[in-house]
Amino acid sequence: MLDISLLGDEVLREPTERVTVFDSTLSILVDAMFDTMDEADGVGLAAPQVGVSKRIFVVDTRQEGGRIAFINPEIVETSEERSHYEEGCLSVPGIYKDVIRPAAVTVQAQDVTGRAFTIKATGLLARVVQHENDHLYGKLFIDRLPDEEREKVLRQWERRSKGRGKRKK
Repeated sequence: MLDISLLGDEVLREPTERVTVFDSTLSILVDAMFDTMDEADGVGLAAPQVGVSKRIFVVDTRQEGGRIAFINPEIVETSEERSHYEEGCLSVPGIYKDVIRPAAVTVQAQDVTGRAFTIKATGLLARVVQHENDHLYGKLFIDRLPDEEREKVLRQWERRSKGRGKRKK
């Protein structure tokens, strides 16, 4: 199990670096990320959320596609159609807000061996891919909210976090 970084941790706001070495260390990290995501009952987890500033995220929507590791992902196409969905984040536990995103995306990435693949994602998978991909650029789902709503969330987070210190899982 890896520690999950929480809102306020600098690593969540930093852009990540490309993965250039595809070896057993990468496979071990990806496996640990899947285990951490499963233990936290999440559907996606990005490397910055576990303190690693690399372009990696894992997803398991338990629906379309199953468990997928995305290394060096690039969203190459988005649909004009938009969808609303209530999002949460393992790094901002207990806060859920409606976020508008493209309804479908095409993403190119590599697997843990370095082999390239392309996925056209819709539904929940498209949502999770976009959410996790944002983490690789130092962006959180709350950054996609209107300013006033984001400020409310930040105040709510501050009140909840006050006096308890940082909680990591």
